[in-house]
Amino acid sequence: MNEAWLVTGSGGLLGQDVMTGLREAGETAKGFDHKGLDITDAHAVRDALAKHRPAIVINCAAFAAPDKAETDEEGALRINGEGTRNLADACAEFRAHLIHISTDYVFSGDDSGGAAVPFAEDAPTCPVNAYGRTKVVGERAVFACLPGTGYVFRTAWLFGAGRTNFVRTMIRLEREKDHVDVVADQCGQPTWTMDAAEQLLRLGRAALGGQAPAGTYHGSAGGQASWYELAREVFRLLGADPERVRPSTGAAFGRPAPRPAYSALGHARWHTVGIEPIRHWRAGLKAAFPSLLKAEEPAQPM
Repeated sequence: MNEAWLVTGSGGLLGQDVMTGLREAGETAKGFDHKGLDITDAHAVRDALAKHRPAIVINCAAFAAPDKAETDEEGALRINGEGTRNLADACAEFRAHLIHISTDYVFSGDDSGGAAVPFAEDAPTCPVNAYGRTKVVGERAVFACLPGTGYVFRTAWLFGAGRTNFVRTMIRLEREKDHVDVVADQCGQPTWTMDAAEQLLRLGRAALGGQAPAGTYHGSAGGQASWYELAREVFRLLGADPERVRPSTGAAFGRPAPRPAYSALGHARWHTVGIEPIRHWRAGLKAAFPSLLKAEEPAQPM
């Protein structure tokens, strides 16, 4: 059985939209959620690639809970590091390209070189939490095993209809609360999962066509915002008063995993391969809003 694309983590927030995007684009794709393929099982990974013989694999499978990773870094490393290496090894054996999904959390976010400038694709990594450390291990495994056909696609602050996330939570809280306190001292790039999925399709096609060399690409939205600014924009799109969103600090929430204060990503490499970067986050949020609203519709009584 030959599938052009194989997607791991297809049941996740991003993976669902990757599968939707591939199918809508007319691509043949096989998706595996965690139950269908545990990437920490090297034999299962090899068997899946031997059976489906994909031209390209998109690895959306991840231990993506930063706070939980602080107390279970070993578990996060099994998936984000060792699991990624299993995929890279199998891709090398069966001559498949690999696009591995990574994160803005591989950067410290202290000063981005001194002036809050987006991190370039080749900027040194320096994660401040366990989640980021394990993702760096995965990135290095990709390039060690697949120097000519391995791709790292860093994205950030994902939102979409498929699962609960920050934007969907703000939609719900607008109905339930008079005021919402939101972190204002962390800046990043809110990215719609469907925009990221479409960019992955463009990168994958360019990779297979020889137009995009192996390496790191930043698949986050344009512009930048704090969580506070994002929440205010959600309220505005709902027709609610943005002043109901009040600024707070990350320290006030006492999360176990430290977050980068600034983790915006630069997108220069897309231009070198003739692909436009993802649109501005506000445009993506506006386009996504109908599906987000539908996903957050209150359940109707039976």
